[in-house]
Amino acid sequence: MDAYDIRKKPSLEEKDLLALNFIRSPGAFVFRRHYRTGLRSHLFEVLVPEEVQKERAGIQINGHLLFPRARPLKMLRLFRTRFGTYREALEELGRVQLIVRFLAPRHVARSNEFLVTYQLGGTGEILLGGLQEYVPGKILNPWAPLDHQALADLLRRASVLFSAPVIMSLQERVQKVRGSVQSFVARVKKMIKQAAHIPDLAGIGNLIMTADGQLKLVDINNISPISSEKPIFKDEHGYPVCDKSFEALALLEKKVLGVPSPEEDAFYQPFLDPDRMKDVSEMVRAFILSSQEGQEKTP
Repeated sequence: MDAYDIRKKPSLEEKDLLALNFIRSPGAFVFRRHYRTGLRSHLFEVLVPEEVQKERAGIQINGHLLFPRARPLKMLRLFRTRFGTYREALEELGRVQLIVRFLAPRHVARSNEFLVTYQLGGTGEILLGGLQEYVPGKILNPWAPLDHQALADLLRRASVLFSAPVIMSLQERVQKVRGSVQSFVARVKKMIKQAAHIPDLAGIGNLIMTADGQLKLVDINNISPISSEKPIFKDEHGYPVCDKSFEALALLEKKVLGVPSPEEDAFYQPFLDPDRMKDVSEMVRAFILSSQEGQEKTP
């Protein structure tokens, strides 16, 4: 049965999506697999057919043939989690809504979640999906350089890539980035203190910087309970998501906001202890190795 279960497949194509019982085929939209499809969900761009046609055939502008990339209307997520009961599915929805509660509307990609009956081998199973806001921008990596020049380069590339209309000067937008990061950090800290959970801030591509300097979290389906005890908490895939997210938050404070030594703050100390960070690094290496081995075994 697993061979046919989309939740177990490493990736899906549009034909796989259109074969699902809850997707209309042919429908009004084109679905294109997004490159960030990962361990927890399948991710598709939802595109207008006319825009896809322009991308493929090109359009004439001032005597030049251009091939503008179709811009998604929405992002469709199909979660890989297998739920045994309706209650389990509602609990997962509750965790997603926790992120929305603390980070919306400025710092999270808006999303409408839905539960559907997924027909698999003659039986119906609960599947969680989401139609999410498409956030045009560039990935902000907390471990990369984030000084004034690096932030300015990020904003320039976001503006050019997405042809975003720019009203503010570059200097004003860099300042807006700092204000947005400050607001984002404050809201995540509030979530940690009040709800004892933290979103995944460490995953590649989870944080997006828009052309006008707004920081948004786009991966909202991985949220970790706060745990500074040992053994170090790992998610269901073996990744120390809580510790790495605390590290990412501290790096944002240090690199973007200029906080000199966040590791000395009692808020961060349990997670930024050098010995603990060494253990976490080993866990990350083991996670990467395990993921690579899993990909090699996939037919």
